[in-house]
Amino acid sequence: MKNMTLMQHFAELRRRVLWTFLIFACAFGAGWVLAPWVQEFLTAPLLTVWPDGELLYTGLADGLMIQFSLATLVALLIATPAVLWHVWAFVAPGLHANERRFIWPIMVLSPILFLTGAGFAFYVLFPVAFKFFIELNLASTVPAVIMPAMRDYLSFTIGLLKIFGIAFQLPLVLVLVNRIGVLPRATAMRMRRYAIVIIVVVAAILTPPDIVSQMLLALPMWGLFEISLLFMRDGDAPKN
Repeated sequence: MKNMTLMQHFAELRRRVLWTFLIFACAFGAGWVLAPWVQEFLTAPLLTVWPDGELLYTGLADGLMIQFSLATLVALLIATPAVLWHVWAFVAPGLHANERRFIWPIMVLSPILFLTGAGFAFYVLFPVAFKFFIELNLASTVPAVIMPAMRDYLSFTIGLLKIFGIAFQLPLVLVLVNRIGVLPRATAMRMRRYAIVIIVVVAAILTPPDIVSQMLLALPMWGLFEISLLFMRDGDAPKN
């Protein structure tokens, strides 16, 4: 590998940062066009279980702010793979072969696990949770009109998608701390009962206050913990 001076490294970093901003700007423009479709997509789980429902715009600027936030969301989703690639391309030449073999699968699997978690929340959790909330509100003993604000709904759903996406990173975190010698597999197995308790508590904190939503996060996280054990090694990580 050709050695580079400090100024050459800065020039390379500047070039990749500029490319990242350019990609984000183009993605934001695409997101601005796609924002209405994204809004329709995100509201589909609620309106599927509540066909006659309506969401409320509470301010004149709501439409603009929603358009901007959804365009930013689309831009982040599109630009993130490009950012990860540029980060990898910048740091990879300075890594040893064994370090590259260890890091690049993490950079590939992390977005996949994030999308898997978000997809699980969208297609499994949302229909169940929204049906529960709508039926609970309609069963009120006093006259009530359900009119959720659009901005609150989108903030709520996007927040849950992020929570599930981050929660599904658990296998990567466990395997990472195992491979660097911090958490041997035998120790993780002995801590299984405590891990289950922690998972249940975290699920109760992060999800809506109903047992169904909490279990729909806790059970996959428990499953991911058990899967992680299969990829962990006993003893310390091998030395370079």
